[in-house]
Amino acid sequence: MKGLKLSKTGWLILSAGLFIVILAGLGLTRSQQLKDQTKADADLTLSTTKLDKLQFADLQQKYEDLQQKTEESQAQLKEAKDRLRQTVVSVDVVDEFFKIAEYSKVTVISLNNSPRASGTLDGVGLAATSIDAQVKGDVATLIDFIINLNNGYAAGYVKSANINVETVSFETSGNAARASIMMTIYSYEGS
Repeated sequence: MKGLKLSKTGWLILSAGLFIVILAGLGLTRSQQLKDQTKADADLTLSTTKLDKLQFADLQQKYEDLQQKTEESQAQLKEAKDRLRQTVVSVDVVDEFFKIAEYSKVTVISLNNSPRASGTLDGVGLAATSIDAQVKGDVATLIDFIINLNNGYAAGYVKSANINVETVSFETSGNAARASIMMTIYSYEGS
């Protein structure tokens, strides 16, 4: 095929048509860009509105409040565990006291125990529980009971024991004496 011969007017019309086609393509591309830009702006506005509603200051305050409540709850839990551990140790001490009393055949009239007091001895953490008790029985059984108390607690000792002998008559059965006993029991708390 030989070269296409067009007149100047033909070239002008062809160029104008080609220009219109390119211009239409550019117009469509720009139109699509404007639609995308409008959609992106709408999405940005919606996201900004949602973020403004979240109010970061309120969230930060809520976070700090929850953090404080968590710390308070953990402190209360630790305190409750310590109290429970003290109660368990106290119950064990009193239970052992009654077992020794039953073994020694004396009757416990009253028993008071103090809350545990913590301290250290040569760098070792200890807790001390004091017992103040009133018991009754024969003089011999009371003496055995006091000895059994000293032997029954590996880490405890009788601080004082006062035996009061009641007047014995022929009508009185064997329970003719009362004893007031004070003792301290130690338990290991760690170093």
